[in-house]
Amino acid sequence: MQSLTFALFAVLLVGSMVATPAAAGEQAMEPHGFNVHDLVNMERVGEPQVSPDGRWVAFSVRTTDLEENRGQTALWRVGIDGKGLQRLTTHPAGASSPRWSPDGKHLYFLSSRSDSSQVWSLPIDGGEARQVTDLPLDVAGFVLSPDGKSLAVSMDVYRECAGEEKGVPQCTADRLEKKAEAKTTGQLYDQLFIRHWDTWKDGRRGQLFVVPVAGGEAVHVSQGIAGDIPSKPFGDMGEVTFTPDGKSLVFSARTSDREEAWSTDFDLYQVPADGSAAPTNLTPDNGAVITHPVFSPDGKTLAYLAMRRPGFEADRLYIQLRSWPDGKTRTLAEDWDRSVRGLDFSADGKTLFVTAGDTGHVPLFAIDVASGKVEKLVAEGTVGEFSVAKDHIVYGLDHLSAPVELFRINTDGSGVQQLTDVNAERLKNVQFGESEQFSFAGWNGETVYAWLVKPANFEEGKKYPVAFLIHGGPQGSFNNHFHYRWNPQTYAGAGYASIMVDFHGSTGYGQDFTDSISGDWGGKPLEDLQKGLAAALDRYDFLDGDRVGALGASYGGFMINWIAGQWPDRFRALVNHDGVFDQRMMYYATEELWFPEWENSGPYYESAKEFEKHNPVLHVDQWKTPMLVIHGALDFRVPETQGFAAFTALQRQGIPSQFLYFPDENHWVLKPHNSIQWHDTVLAWLDRWVKGEER
Repeated sequence: MQSLTFALFAVLLVGSMVATPAAAGEQAMEPHGFNVHDLVNMERVGEPQVSPDGRWVAFSVRTTDLEENRGQTALWRVGIDGKGLQRLTTHPAGASSPRWSPDGKHLYFLSSRSDSSQVWSLPIDGGEARQVTDLPLDVAGFVLSPDGKSLAVSMDVYRECAGEEKGVPQCTADRLEKKAEAKTTGQLYDQLFIRHWDTWKDGRRGQLFVVPVAGGEAVHVSQGIAGDIPSKPFGDMGEVTFTPDGKSLVFSARTSDREEAWSTDFDLYQVPADGSAAPTNLTPDNGAVITHPVFSPDGKTLAYLAMRRPGFEADRLYIQLRSWPDGKTRTLAEDWDRSVRGLDFSADGKTLFVTAGDTGHVPLFAIDVASGKVEKLVAEGTVGEFSVAKDHIVYGLDHLSAPVELFRINTDGSGVQQLTDVNAERLKNVQFGESEQFSFAGWNGETVYAWLVKPANFEEGKKYPVAFLIHGGPQGSFNNHFHYRWNPQTYAGAGYASIMVDFHGSTGYGQDFTDSISGDWGGKPLEDLQKGLAAALDRYDFLDGDRVGALGASYGGFMINWIAGQWPDRFRALVNHDGVFDQRMMYYATEELWFPEWENSGPYYESAKEFEKHNPVLHVDQWKTPMLVIHGALDFRVPETQGFAAFTALQRQGIPSQFLYFPDENHWVLKPHNSIQWHDTVLAWLDRWVKGEER
């Protein structure tokens, strides 16, 4: 939901040392099309934070350690003019979540350099980092108070530890130690959400504590809240904020308890920072998602994002402005039919800067707080995280042919400047395929948009095979975005043209368009895909319509299974990653029940006809296209048995098929070497069946 959820110059200055962001001694590669090795070795820029005086930008850079098979993050800073680039942390334990002290003299961050995740502080003008928190549990995230004297931190604790004299964190640590020493391994549950995303629940919840920066006891301020703060699995500390006077906290939480697995009821709570009173629910009547509280600089207005339909995770997020503290609330820009992702006030409080999906892009917008007038500041590409200073905004921007780099823009929309170029050295010999957006008449004659990416080695007059990519969600979008799992440039580098259709149900085209897929998973979207492929083949004469393979994950994987039975003669090969195969067992085995219940108008035992209307398992007798099936053991959203079953259906009927199984991956493939294997396997499958070549 936040998800509600983006290089450094070729020469980097580290003190008096000179280095490049690439590994030492790395030799320049010959010119080549973008490939998976380029992908996994991209340095990922994120978390920009402008200093209080507006002179510096702190940010993180994640590099890939192939030897350790994981990413490692360090902190950097660069001047607001793009000069003075400097690496700030080098410890092998890494550092993340940079936050400036109010006076700009220190940078707070998270690091596990003391063998657990704790908050550290670094003097910005030189000196060693100092450990600020020394808690018995890992700190999952933190927020610094406006006066810089307190930290609100999140830790996973047992609810049963409330009231323990030794304190909730220490009590939890003691229980975890005893559990590790126990001979028994059984876990007894009495309500759903026994597992979530890729983690089995063990009774702990993410809770808020306030800790003095100068040292002292951690005060448990979220007692009585049964939910996780921040939300899991993808929430962050943007769901928590101090009031401008630092005396209270406002946070978002879901406290559904037994109903948690089928509820999207997130509310805002206020609690004294000293823990002297229990949290107060500020939004008890909404029943749907409420998140991302942000105060205006003068403290008189609380802005937040709110959905209106309980149970629907892809509802529009409206901007709400609440007069503080009297509680009068109004909706800002209600007629602007876009769902907001992130927001923050200008220094004078007269403007809200927001990001939102918009017709295949994620622009940066400015909204006048008084009138609700919306202005687009950054139009193309995908704007991710951003940080607002007095006169300018620093933001991360990527697009289909470039990973995230930092840019600055004046708050009036002028003066765009690129601040970082982290991957310049890595990309100097890489060839990308050109991309363009096109539209066509889809279901019911309505306009549908799509992206085309040409092969990296494109030559006029040649015909190229096609990788037809189908996005997940289903309420999602490919967008003009540099993706680290489903990146069309990896196919472009292998000689394929890629087509990506934002079918009915996609986000960024108005809420009615998004809503249109619910209850019709195999209807309008399939028609859009059919018409989109036909439109692309008619528009671009270099596409070889006889050599097309279709690929998708999650809902895209469902669509691959659906296509196998409903459109069996179109494609030479299919790739199904983590796709839904049997709607009935999917409902009873998945964890977030609100999703299938909204999409099918209720639980399976009440709405079986809706579930079965678009159930791939009913049409396996029509399957005949070669299919590669991929699944991860830790995928609790679409459990692994869905992949097993699809492979059984293929093998039993003698259809050419392979099954790629990852025992250590979830709904996504995240480990670098697994990503390389995934791409190699997928491209080998396409080459064999679409190109007619063996790798």
